[in-house]
Amino acid sequence: MLLGTTGLSGRVVENIFIYVAVISVSLLAFITFLMIYFVVRYHRKRNPNPEDIRGSLWLEIAWTVFPTLLVLTMFYYGLTGFKTLKKIPEGAMKVKVISRMWSWSFEYEKGAKSEVLKVPVGKDIELLLTTADVIHSFYIPAFKIKQDAVPGMGNRLWFKPTEVGTYDVLCAEYCGLRHSYMLTKLEVVPEEEFKKWYEIALGKAMAEKKAMPRGEQLLQERGCRACHTVDGTPLLGPTFKGLFGKNVTVLTEGKERTLSADENYIRNSILEPGKDLVKGFPPVMPPLKLTEDEINQIIGYLKDLK
Repeated sequence: MLLGTTGLSGRVVENIFIYVAVISVSLLAFITFLMIYFVVRYHRKRNPNPEDIRGSLWLEIAWTVFPTLLVLTMFYYGLTGFKTLKKIPEGAMKVKVISRMWSWSFEYEKGAKSEVLKVPVGKDIELLLTTADVIHSFYIPAFKIKQDAVPGMGNRLWFKPTEVGTYDVLCAEYCGLRHSYMLTKLEVVPEEEFKKWYEIALGKAMAEKKAMPRGEQLLQERGCRACHTVDGTPLLGPTFKGLFGKNVTVLTEGKERTLSADENYIRNSILEPGKDLVKGFPPVMPPLKLTEDEINQIIGYLKDLK
């Protein structure tokens, strides 16, 4: 069986697919042959006088038992493959996958972070799938693996890349207006190259943690920058630049009114974003679960973002 880039996980899926496909094509050919045979064999030119045909008990039993056994083999084959996909090898490299509307981020051991999933070739990779808002579905078509990220759950997935290359990572669960933009890459690199990248990424993460204001870190980590800019240009949501203290036109229960973007406004916008919807922007922001200290850190950062 061809492995290609898919590794063990992809081979399991390929084997099951081919097994079902072969059975389906064989049944199609057999049934088509019988249809043509009966059309020719029992054409009215050959049988001008119709006759009653009595049923066959053994035929009835055969076409009930045989398909049942066939379907059971498909189920068994699929179940064993599913167990293989769920049995994570010991010593697999752990990566936390954080999904949110509408971006992916990846956290490695010791705190290294990346916007793309970079892994060494030939290494078992264990993914812990989490979501910051709604249901997403982590999908790597080239590896034939897909697993949902569900709020409140930590689903796991694993794979083993066998070839160096770059592959698409998609969200396979509709998650809102920018669902189709929720794309990133899987980069499979030689082990030595991965080690060098990891050291650089780890050092960068530690440096950013020291240099970046906590409020800015929170906006980055929570995916707020996917919809809000800090340079004054609007995106899917209004820009953060110059927001604090500005008069904002909002829709509250369908009624238009003007509010000042003070501390209470920002706090309510984080906790209940649909309550006072900024005019001209879609109601797509989910409520964020932040502590009071985290909210104050964000407010402090926005005060200085002039």
